Amino acid sequence: MSKHTQGTKAGARRQFLQMAGVMGAGAALGSASLNVFAAARAAPDIVNLPFANGLRQMATFPQKRSLILLTSRPPQLETPFAVYNDGIFTPNDAFFVRYHWSGIPTNIDPKTYRVAIKGLVDTPLSLSLEDIKQMGAVKLAAVHQCSGNSRGFSNPRVPGGELANGAMGNAVWTGVPLKKVLEKAGIKAGAVQVTFNGLDNPPVGDGPDLIKALDLNHAMDGEVMLAWAMNGADLPMLNGYPLRLVVPGYYGTYWVKHLSDIEVVDKPLANFWMATAYRVPDNECACVAPGGKMEKSRPIGRFSIRSFITSVLDGGKIPAGKSTLLRGIAFDGGYGVTDVDVSADGGKTWHRAKLGKDYGKYSFREWTMPFKPAKHGALELKVRATNRIGQTQPMTALWNPSGYMRNVVETTHVTAV
Repeated sequence: MSKHTQGTKAGARRQFLQMAGVMGAGAALGSASLNVFAAARAAPDIVNLPFANGLRQMATFPQKRSLILLTSRPPQLETPFAVYNDGIFTPNDAFFVRYHWSGIPTNIDPKTYRVAIKGLVDTPLSLSLEDIKQMGAVKLAAVHQCSGNSRGFSNPRVPGGELANGAMGNAVWTGVPLKKVLEKAGIKAGAVQVTFNGLDNPPVGDGPDLIKALDLNHAMDGEVMLAWAMNGADLPMLNGYPLRLVVPGYYGTYWVKHLSDIEVVDKPLANFWMATAYRVPDNECACVAPGGKMEKSRPIGRFSIRSFITSVLDGGKIPAGKSTLLRGIAFDGGYGVTDVDVSADGGKTWHRAKLGKDYGKYSFREWTMPFKPAKHGALELKVRATNRIGQTQPMTALWNPSGYMRNVVETTHVTAV
């Protein structure tokens, strides 16, 4: 079995339980002070993610199957990688969860819920969920990905949540274009950005409230969405119920959950979450030399192009002398994946894979390729995607001090038996 999914042996299990005791993870999961945690429970399994300090407990939260637990307060849950081989769209109950603060909403009445549209607008609005739904629904397939997805693989190591590759998911989002809502309010002259706040709050008063901003032209592009459903069902509470911002092609830091306030402003937002946090080196690769410092920075933006093998996991086995259908996914920041190539000899030679159905430029794109190992032994499978503007993945991982925007030709070690 893969390192991503297999339970560890008894010694490793004892090591994890000792670690969990020090962290107090069990106590946090058992807390009854937050309604959303009342049904949360530790699952018996643990996983060993393939990097240092990779032991993780599985946990089940309301509306979620057993997921990989990073922290319980605030909830940070990672999707087991095997889920991505089950279909191009990530089930709602398997979708990853990321919060910054533990003061999260746990019980929202959709009948009394309101979103305020304010600031430099002609008509300030207070919209109910039903008001927003009456503005007309659109659907969009788009990947949602945490900025720190895959941070655990950074070398040298960096601070922050040590995630494997499961802080991403693909869904069909249903909602209304933000442009429609802003046009209903009317934007005044001098507007520069639009800011977004949600109902989650710092647990104490001096923490910086998570407020994010988009430039006005981005907010008005017709693709940014206020979404109330994913994959045909209401948003799960832990994924932003009843309404969240969807910013296609951009990292999850902008996808504000439980939207409460939208404000049009006359100058760029310079709070902690825009001016200090979620920034990358201000150069083409968003990278510096491993271990180096970031001299000049900019806010994180579009996804790097990525591709993965999903049909066989790292440490897995495939039959020698028989054809195996390799399968995987690829995506980018919205230009659209045009090619996927696979290497079975560590990158010496490459073979073109077949692309699956195109669900849109922001969606996962499936690829497949038959492969028959000629002999028994260890194999190093690599996958590389290319998009419409020629972006691809480097053979050596790009590095920055926050572990954001991992971009590399991913490698899956397997054995032909």
